[in-house]
Amino acid sequence: MKAIFYTTFSLKGFSLYRLGLYIWAMKISIIIPVLNEEEALPKLLKYLTSLVQSTAEIIVVDGGSTDDTLEKIVDFPIQLLHSKAGRAVQMNTGAAAATGDVLYFLHSDTIPPDTFLEDIPEAIKEGHDSGCYRLGFNSNAFLLKINTYCTRFRFLWCRGGDQSLFIKKELFEKLGGFPKGYIIMEEYFLIEKLLKNHHYKIIPKRIIASSRKYEKNNYLKVQLANLIIFNMNRLGYSQQKMYDAYRWMLKF
Repeated sequence: MKAIFYTTFSLKGFSLYRLGLYIWAMKISIIIPVLNEEEALPKLLKYLTSLVQSTAEIIVVDGGSTDDTLEKIVDFPIQLLHSKAGRAVQMNTGAAAATGDVLYFLHSDTIPPDTFLEDIPEAIKEGHDSGCYRLGFNSNAFLLKINTYCTRFRFLWCRGGDQSLFIKKELFEKLGGFPKGYIIMEEYFLIEKLLKNHHYKIIPKRIIASSRKYEKNNYLKVQLANLIIFNMNRLGYSQQKMYDAYRWMLKF
Protein backbone atom coordinates (compact mmCIF):
# COMPACT_ATOMS: atom_id res chain seq x y z
CA MET A 1 0.00 0.00 0.00
CA LYS A 2 1.22 3.46 -0.82
CA ALA A 3 0.11 6.76 0.69
CA ILE A 4 0.55 9.96 -1.26
CA PHE A 5 0.32 13.26 0.61
CA TYR A 6 -1.01 16.32 -1.15
CA THR A 7 -0.43 19.96 -0.30
CA THR A 8 -2.47 22.82 -1.66
CA PHE A 9 -2.83 26.58 -1.50
CA SER A 10 -6.04 28.15 -0.29
CA LEU A 11 -7.58 30.74 -2.54
CA LYS A 12 -7.72 33.16 0.36
CA GLY A 13 -4.20 34.45 0.98
CA PHE A 14 -2.55 31.52 -0.82
CA SER A 15 -1.70 29.99 2.57
CA LEU A 16 -0.10 26.57 2.47
CA TYR A 17 -2.07 23.77 4.07
CA ARG A 18 -1.18 20.17 4.52
CA LEU A 19 -4.53 18.48 4.12
CA GLY A 20 -3.45 14.97 5.09
CA LEU A 21 -5.34 13.45 2.17
CA TYR A 22 -4.40 9.95 1.09
CA ILE A 23 -4.77 8.06 -2.13
CA TRP A 24 -4.26 4.41 -1.37
CA ALA A 25 -2.79 2.19 -4.06
CA MET A 26 -4.34 -0.86 -2.46
CA LYS A 27 -5.14 -4.15 -4.14
CA ILE A 28 -8.30 -5.91 -2.97
CA SER A 29 -8.83 -9.64 -3.42
CA ILE A 30 -12.52 -10.51 -3.65
CA ILE A 31 -13.04 -14.12 -2.54
CA ILE A 32 -16.32 -15.88 -3.25
CA PRO A 33 -16.98 -19.45 -2.01
CA VAL A 34 -19.60 -21.21 -4.13
CA LEU A 35 -21.51 -24.47 -4.38
CA ASN A 36 -24.30 -24.92 -6.91
CA GLU A 37 -24.95 -21.22 -7.53
CA GLU A 38 -25.80 -21.26 -11.23
CA GLU A 39 -28.38 -18.49 -10.84
CA ALA A 40 -26.85 -16.14 -8.25
CA LEU A 41 -23.15 -16.26 -9.15
CA PRO A 42 -23.32 -15.07 -12.79
CA LYS A 43 -25.37 -12.06 -11.68
CA LEU A 44 -22.83 -11.19 -9.00
CA LEU A 45 -19.86 -11.59 -11.35
CA LYS A 46 -21.49 -9.44 -14.02
CA TYR A 47 -21.96 -6.73 -11.41
CA LEU A 48 -18.45 -7.02 -9.96
CA THR A 49 -16.63 -7.09 -13.30
CA SER A 50 -18.39 -3.88 -14.30
CA LEU A 51 -16.75 -2.18 -11.30
CA VAL A 52 -13.42 -3.94 -10.78
CA GLN A 53 -10.27 -2.52 -12.34
CA SER A 54 -6.59 -3.36 -11.95
CA THR A 55 -6.70 -2.58 -8.23
CA ALA A 56 -8.76 -5.71 -7.51
CA GLU A 57 -8.94 -9.40 -8.37
CA ILE A 58 -11.88 -11.80 -8.20
CA ILE A 59 -11.28 -15.31 -6.90
CA VAL A 60 -14.11 -17.87 -7.05
CA VAL A 61 -13.58 -21.05 -5.04
CA ASP A 62 -15.88 -23.88 -6.06
CA GLY A 63 -16.64 -26.64 -3.58
CA GLY A 64 -17.71 -29.23 -6.16
CA SER A 65 -20.77 -27.80 -7.90
CA THR A 66 -22.93 -30.37 -9.69
CA ASP A 67 -25.20 -27.90 -11.50
CA ASP A 68 -24.22 -25.52 -14.33
CA THR A 69 -22.36 -23.02 -12.12
CA LEU A 70 -18.95 -23.56 -13.72
CA GLU A 71 -20.29 -23.53 -17.28
CA LYS A 72 -22.03 -20.21 -16.71
CA ILE A 73 -18.96 -18.37 -15.40
CA VAL A 74 -16.35 -19.61 -17.88
CA ASP A 75 -16.18 -16.30 -19.77
CA PHE A 76 -15.73 -14.04 -16.74
CA PRO A 77 -12.25 -12.59 -16.04
CA ILE A 78 -11.79 -14.35 -12.71
CA GLN A 79 -9.47 -16.82 -11.06
CA LEU A 80 -11.31 -20.11 -10.50
CA LEU A 81 -10.08 -22.46 -7.78
CA HIS A 82 -11.38 -25.79 -6.49
CA SER A 83 -11.44 -27.21 -2.99
CA LYS A 84 -13.45 -29.43 -0.70
CA ALA A 85 -16.93 -28.17 0.10
CA GLY A 86 -17.32 -25.92 3.14
CA ARG A 87 -17.05 -22.15 3.32
CA ALA A 88 -14.14 -22.17 5.77
CA VAL A 89 -11.88 -24.36 3.62
CA GLN A 90 -13.02 -22.60 0.43
CA MET A 91 -12.34 -19.13 1.79
CA ASN A 92 -8.98 -20.19 3.20
CA THR A 93 -8.10 -21.63 -0.22
CA GLY A 94 -8.97 -18.32 -1.86
CA ALA A 95 -7.01 -16.34 0.72
CA ALA A 96 -3.91 -18.46 0.17
CA ALA A 97 -3.98 -17.67 -3.56
CA ALA A 98 -4.83 -13.98 -3.11
CA THR A 99 -2.26 -11.34 -4.06
CA GLY A 100 -4.12 -8.36 -2.57
CA ASP A 101 -3.33 -6.28 0.49
CA VAL A 102 -6.93 -6.69 1.64
CA LEU A 103 -9.17 -9.77 1.48
CA TYR A 104 -12.87 -9.22 0.85
CA PHE A 105 -15.03 -12.29 1.52
CA LEU A 106 -18.36 -12.19 -0.25
CA HIS A 107 -21.26 -14.62 -0.48
CA SER A 108 -22.47 -15.43 -3.98
CA ASP A 109 -26.06 -14.32 -3.30
CA THR A 110 -25.16 -10.83 -2.08
CA ILE A 111 -24.55 -7.55 -3.90
CA PRO A 112 -22.24 -5.01 -2.20
CA PRO A 113 -22.70 -1.25 -2.72
CA ASP A 114 -21.18 0.00 -5.98
CA THR A 115 -18.81 2.08 -3.85
CA PHE A 116 -17.18 -0.87 -2.10
CA LEU A 117 -13.84 -0.37 -3.86
CA GLU A 118 -13.78 3.11 -2.31
CA ASP A 119 -15.40 2.29 1.04
CA ILE A 120 -12.90 -0.38 2.06
CA PRO A 121 -9.72 1.67 1.44
CA GLU A 122 -11.39 4.62 3.17
CA ALA A 123 -12.13 2.49 6.25
CA ILE A 124 -8.52 1.29 6.34
CA LYS A 125 -7.26 4.85 5.90
CA GLU A 126 -9.27 5.73 9.02
CA GLY A 127 -7.35 3.09 10.99
CA HIS A 128 -9.64 0.07 10.75
CA ASP A 129 -8.14 -3.28 9.80
CA SER A 130 -11.39 -5.17 9.20
CA GLY A 131 -15.11 -4.67 8.89
CA CYS A 132 -18.34 -5.31 7.06
CA TYR A 133 -21.51 -3.63 5.79
CA ARG A 134 -24.93 -3.37 7.30
CA LEU A 135 -27.38 -5.89 5.89
CA GLY A 136 -30.24 -5.33 3.48
CA PHE A 137 -32.44 -7.74 1.53
CA ASN A 138 -33.87 -7.95 -1.97
CA SER A 139 -37.30 -7.93 -0.35
CA ASN A 140 -39.52 -5.30 1.22
CA ALA A 141 -40.92 -7.70 3.82
CA PHE A 142 -41.45 -5.79 7.05
CA LEU A 143 -39.92 -8.40 9.36
CA LEU A 144 -36.68 -8.44 7.38
CA LYS A 145 -36.34 -4.74 8.13
CA ILE A 146 -35.83 -5.72 11.78
CA ASN A 147 -32.77 -7.73 10.76
CA THR A 148 -31.56 -4.85 8.65
CA TYR A 149 -31.86 -2.39 11.52
CA CYS A 150 -30.06 -4.62 14.04
CA THR A 151 -26.95 -4.98 11.89
CA ARG A 152 -25.88 -1.42 12.72
CA PHE A 153 -24.98 -2.59 16.24
CA ARG A 154 -21.67 -4.21 17.22
CA PHE A 155 -23.07 -7.26 19.01
CA LEU A 156 -21.76 -10.58 17.74
CA TRP A 157 -25.27 -11.96 17.32
CA CYS A 158 -25.95 -9.13 14.85
CA ARG A 159 -23.12 -10.28 12.57
CA GLY A 160 -22.99 -12.83 9.80
CA GLY A 161 -21.14 -13.76 6.64
CA ASP A 162 -23.88 -12.34 4.42
CA GLN A 163 -22.77 -8.85 5.53
CA SER A 164 -19.42 -9.62 3.83
CA LEU A 165 -16.05 -9.23 5.55
CA PHE A 166 -12.97 -7.23 4.66
CA ILE A 167 -9.69 -7.76 6.50
CA LYS A 168 -6.06 -6.93 5.92
CA LYS A 169 -4.33 -10.01 4.58
CA GLU A 170 -1.50 -9.78 7.09
CA LEU A 171 -4.00 -9.76 9.96
CA PHE A 172 -5.97 -12.65 8.46
CA GLU A 173 -2.81 -14.73 8.30
CA LYS A 174 -1.76 -13.70 11.81
CA LEU A 175 -5.11 -14.89 13.19
CA GLY A 176 -4.85 -18.18 11.32
CA GLY A 177 -7.70 -17.56 8.91
CA PHE A 178 -11.03 -19.31 9.24
CA PRO A 179 -10.91 -22.26 11.64
CA LYS A 180 -9.99 -25.49 9.90
CA GLY A 181 -12.67 -28.15 9.97
CA TYR A 182 -15.53 -25.69 10.49
CA ILE A 183 -18.62 -26.38 8.38
CA ILE A 184 -20.95 -23.87 10.06
CA MET A 185 -20.56 -20.58 11.97
CA GLU A 186 -17.07 -20.16 10.48
CA GLU A 187 -17.33 -16.37 10.20
CA TYR A 188 -18.34 -15.92 13.84
CA PHE A 189 -15.10 -17.44 15.09
CA LEU A 190 -13.07 -14.81 13.25
CA ILE A 191 -15.44 -11.88 13.70
CA GLU A 192 -15.52 -12.41 17.48
CA LYS A 193 -11.74 -11.95 17.59
CA LEU A 194 -11.93 -8.88 15.39
CA LEU A 195 -14.65 -7.22 17.47
CA LYS A 196 -12.80 -7.81 20.73
CA ASN A 197 -9.20 -7.11 19.80
CA HIS A 198 -9.03 -5.15 16.56
CA HIS A 199 -10.39 -2.10 14.76
CA TYR A 200 -13.57 -3.44 13.16
CA LYS A 201 -15.83 -1.07 11.24
CA ILE A 202 -19.45 -1.52 10.28
CA ILE A 203 -19.71 0.62 7.16
CA PRO A 204 -23.04 2.51 7.30
CA LYS A 205 -24.22 1.31 3.89
CA ARG A 206 -26.19 -1.80 2.99
CA ILE A 207 -25.10 -4.92 1.20
CA ILE A 208 -28.13 -6.56 -0.43
CA ALA A 209 -28.57 -10.25 0.38
CA SER A 210 -31.00 -12.74 -1.08
CA SER A 211 -34.12 -13.42 0.97
CA ARG A 212 -34.46 -16.93 -0.50
CA LYS A 213 -33.83 -18.69 2.84
CA TYR A 214 -36.75 -16.80 4.39
CA GLU A 215 -38.97 -17.48 1.39
CA LYS A 216 -38.30 -21.24 1.44
CA ASN A 217 -39.00 -21.38 5.16
CA ASN A 218 -40.55 -18.48 7.10
CA TYR A 219 -39.18 -15.59 9.10
CA LEU A 220 -39.82 -16.97 12.60
CA LYS A 221 -38.48 -20.40 11.70
CA VAL A 222 -35.23 -18.97 10.36
CA GLN A 223 -34.80 -16.69 13.37
CA LEU A 224 -35.42 -19.58 15.75
CA ALA A 225 -32.90 -21.76 13.91
CA ASN A 226 -30.31 -18.98 14.03
CA LEU A 227 -30.87 -18.49 17.77
CA ILE A 228 -30.55 -22.22 18.49
CA ILE A 229 -27.35 -22.61 16.48
CA PHE A 230 -25.82 -19.46 17.97
CA ASN A 231 -26.39 -20.82 21.48
CA MET A 232 -25.25 -24.34 20.55
CA ASN A 233 -22.00 -22.76 19.39
CA ARG A 234 -21.71 -20.76 22.62
CA LEU A 235 -22.25 -23.93 24.66
CA GLY A 236 -19.56 -25.84 22.78
CA TYR A 237 -21.54 -28.26 20.63
CA SER A 238 -19.62 -29.96 17.84
CA GLN A 239 -19.63 -28.61 14.31
CA GLN A 240 -21.37 -31.71 13.00
CA LYS A 241 -24.18 -31.54 15.56
CA MET A 242 -24.78 -27.86 14.78
CA TYR A 243 -24.70 -28.49 11.04
CA ASP A 244 -27.11 -31.43 11.28
CA ALA A 245 -29.49 -29.44 13.48
CA TYR A 246 -29.48 -26.47 11.13
CA ARG A 247 -30.12 -28.63 8.06
CA TRP A 248 -32.91 -30.40 9.89
CA MET A 249 -34.64 -27.17 10.91
CA LEU A 250 -34.48 -25.37 7.55
CA LYS A 251 -34.99 -26.04 3.84
CA PHE A 252 -32.26 -24.96 1.43
